Amino acid sequence: MAEASPQKTKIRTILVSQPKPEPGERPPLVELGNRYGVKVDFRPFIEVKGISAREFRKARIALGEYPAVIFNSKNAVDHYFRLCEEMRVEVDPETRYFCISDNVGHYLQRYTQLRKRKIAFGKGKLEDLLPQMLKHKEIAYLMPCSDALSESFLVKAEESGLNITKAVMFQTVSSDLSDLADIKYDVLCFFSPMGIKSLYENFPDFVQNETKIAALGTQTHEAVIQRGLRLDIAAPTPEFPSLVMAIEACLKKPFK
Repeated sequence: MAEASPQKTKIRTILVSQPKPEPGERPPLVELGNRYGVKVDFRPFIEVKGISAREFRKARIALGEYPAVIFNSKNAVDHYFRLCEEMRVEVDPETRYFCISDNVGHYLQRYTQLRKRKIAFGKGKLEDLLPQMLKHKEIAYLMPCSDALSESFLVKAEESGLNITKAVMFQTVSSDLSDLADIKYDVLCFFSPMGIKSLYENFPDFVQNETKIAALGTQTHEAVIQRGLRLDIAAPTPEFPSLVMAIEACLKKPFK
């Protein structure tokens, strides 16, 4: 990816390392770009590849034996129900669901009818779910996830006496971004350490210079810093709970 040329006045272009919104969707970053006259492009830096039912069977995990399921992403929801269907596992309507956020929880409606007493929502962190999970400490939990799942939550859950089985159902791999080699952006937005990894797998000689790096989440922040990059826009923070708010604050002032 080409180095961004210095901008003395304002941010003009933003690249979001996520898939392009579905038709009809108006993500907050797009609305923000429209308000400030900034071009916002979307391009996923990572791709998700589902594990086949045949490969999953090697883990010897009986999907139908878990009365509670933890979801930390929409991908986890998709691949859990996909494997249930492929393996002809009937999902018990009494299954309890623990979702990292409202957004992920409501996404469940694509696959099952939501029942208030059977679903719990976090506020964007898996740790938010622990108090609610501890109310059902006696049951076994299943956590569909990718091969890149951080172990920190599982360690905390185990220390709390919870019984959680990690079930790898999909893998994350770097996308081919070679067509972006000669394109310049003022801001690059990242949402996971895998996005940073993909940046360097595609552009090993990447130099930040005046390009601003925006990152969401502590682990993403750490990945940025470990690469020796400058973290210009960070969220969540006490001042900026969301990345959109942090970027807007940056848009209101010129580059220094």
